[in-house]
Amino acid sequence: MKRIITLIAMVAATPAFAAKGPFFSLANTDFIVLISFVLFIGVLLYFKVPGMLMGMLDKRAEGIQGEIDEARALREEAQTLLASFERKQRDVQEQADRIVAAAKESASEAAEQAKLDLEKSIERRLRAAEDQIASAETSAVRQVRDEAVRIAIGTASEVIARDMKADRADALVDEAISTVAAKLH
Repeated sequence: MKRIITLIAMVAATPAFAAKGPFFSLANTDFIVLISFVLFIGVLLYFKVPGMLMGMLDKRAEGIQGEIDEARALREEAQTLLASFERKQRDVQEQADRIVAAAKESASEAAEQAKLDLEKSIERRLRAAEDQIASAETSAVRQVRDEAVRIAIGTASEVIARDMKADRADALVDEAISTVAAKLH
């Protein structure tokens, strides 16, 4: 490690050993380097390089500041858009909730109406069935009466035919014709 440090010191100190004689002599390399450096700085100042560098740095700083301002504006716009989208999402969610509630209420009302319609339909069918039963009863009673009347007429005609004589039959026919004629006119 000591050898490396010594080697570095020797390489770095070599230009200083090259200078011999007085400092303000053209043979002194340090003096030549100083003059060259001062001339270089003078040329830079003459051509206003520091001003140009400062101008370029200022332009770059302004560009960076503009980009930062633009980034802030974009960030604020993004936050505004985010807030707007969140607000719209809440509005849409509320609207969806209202639609679902309305649909549930509508479904409930429809179910209630269907229940009422079903009850009315059942009631109508019961009435129709009762009417059919009553009609069937009436028809059955009428058929029984008609059959009873037919049997009674048949029996009565047999009884009358057996018990009635011819002159009595003619008198009854004449009386029936006169009764029918009187009722028709």
